[in-house]
Amino acid sequence: MPYSLVWFKRDLRLHDHAALAEAAAHGPLLCLYVIEPSLWAQPDAARQHYEFILESLRELARALKALGGRLHVRTGEVTEVLTQLHTLAPFGRLVSHEETGNALTFERDKAVARWCRAHGVAWQEFPQFGVVRRLESRNHWASHWAAHTQAPQLPGPEPGTLQFCPSPWPAQPVPSAQDLGLDAYDPPQRQRGGRSLGLAVLESFLLDRCRHYRGGISSPLSAPSACSRLSPHLSFGTLSLREVVQATDAKLLHLKEHSAYAAKGLEAFLSRLHWHCHFIQKLESEPELEWRNLHRGYDGLREHDFNPAHLAALTEGRTGWPMVDACVAMLRQTGWLNFRMRAMLVSVAAYPLWLHWREVGEWLARQFLDYEPGIHWSQLQMQSGTTGINTTRVYNPVKQAQDHDPQSIFVRRWCPALRRVPDSWILEPWRMPESVQLACGVRVCADAPAGAADVWPLPLVDLEAATRAAKDRLHSLRRTPEVRAAKAAIVEKHGSRKARDGNPRRSRANPVSDNRQISLFDAPE
Repeated sequence: MPYSLVWFKRDLRLHDHAALAEAAAHGPLLCLYVIEPSLWAQPDAARQHYEFILESLRELARALKALGGRLHVRTGEVTEVLTQLHTLAPFGRLVSHEETGNALTFERDKAVARWCRAHGVAWQEFPQFGVVRRLESRNHWASHWAAHTQAPQLPGPEPGTLQFCPSPWPAQPVPSAQDLGLDAYDPPQRQRGGRSLGLAVLESFLLDRCRHYRGGISSPLSAPSACSRLSPHLSFGTLSLREVVQATDAKLLHLKEHSAYAAKGLEAFLSRLHWHCHFIQKLESEPELEWRNLHRGYDGLREHDFNPAHLAALTEGRTGWPMVDACVAMLRQTGWLNFRMRAMLVSVAAYPLWLHWREVGEWLARQFLDYEPGIHWSQLQMQSGTTGINTTRVYNPVKQAQDHDPQSIFVRRWCPALRRVPDSWILEPWRMPESVQLACGVRVCADAPAGAADVWPLPLVDLEAATRAAKDRLHSLRRTPEVRAAKAAIVEKHGSRKARDGNPRRSRANPVSDNRQISLFDAPE
């Protein structure tokens, strides 16, 4: 009997799963997840992503088993797995969610489409977010987003409602991270995967933590609890965007009657959920921005001056700027940073260290548990000044520490060498007199090893001078007629459209333009 194949990707749930609902409406089905060796060999892949997925798959498998079915997990390239399955048990329909991933998944999906045409299999894809495939114009895009997020949720299947096909093949061992060639490191304090944990995070945010969202998300001290912490669950699809938006809307109605301050925090959170899809739409519409400058007039700006020693110092947390190195240490332990600290890291990389966004982006993609390609590459280019349409965003790490860690609690927590340094010197330890260094037991010198308990590195460059020189180089290029002339086409293709959109939710969900000071990776926090 013909059946439908449900291909799970970054949608590891049963609730509000359009592909599963479509398959169930047409009779028997089989559920498949493919572990693709080529995907895990990419420079943006990390063990923490794989472990989060495995944790989510285990819970998904248990949920399907409770319904009388099975999740088939196979290792191999997708077209090879489809060929094996089709030979054993031909299927007539393939259903899945759309994915806006990296270049490899884009090419893989095109290969799957060719495979389906060659084998007479109908492939139907459904939107995962408020992202429009083959979008012709940004005009009224926000209305598409609102329509997607306000549509009724699809309930998860009840026992006895799904008709599962007999398994055509025996269970296959799941490869370890080592089998896939992934780095052995897994942040010990990262969030764990699975829908039940995602729901618990959502509940804790809406019941209590959202009250601290406004005013709490900028400091690395308060942000771990003030931020929603839903981003990895949205990235890997244990929760749907629609259910998060609608749950937030419901809470917002209640808060407006009891707490105007908390309500404004949720308004800001909803705006970031909108931005989440706005940035993913950029990659959907222009996949090349993953590997080349969005504005081609900036080609060659940093590429020929790349300094590997600067990148190594940044990634090892030995730049000499305490707030930067503390953030790198936290990121390595937790797989997460709040948006402002992410913005600061990329700003330091792009301006005083003058590093190209691609190499920095590959490193950060592996460090961020919630790595979402559309947001990631769009924001890296925006922060590095290569979109051609955004204002220059430069974050001074000393000022960021003064503003968001005024008592140096965060710096001391993550930089053990500085714990005994007096407050008056801790943000600029390279200025300490030798007598103070001796008194607090820390020596400031060049080439200090990462993590040393009694040595602190000198900054790689003079912060003010290097930042000023970098901005001058960027702005001088930006003022050229050729670069200015190409800006309009980018705005037309990728800019937001508040003035043209009829979306009734736009007052809180549709931002004015990309030039609003949206900090890096703040969609959502």
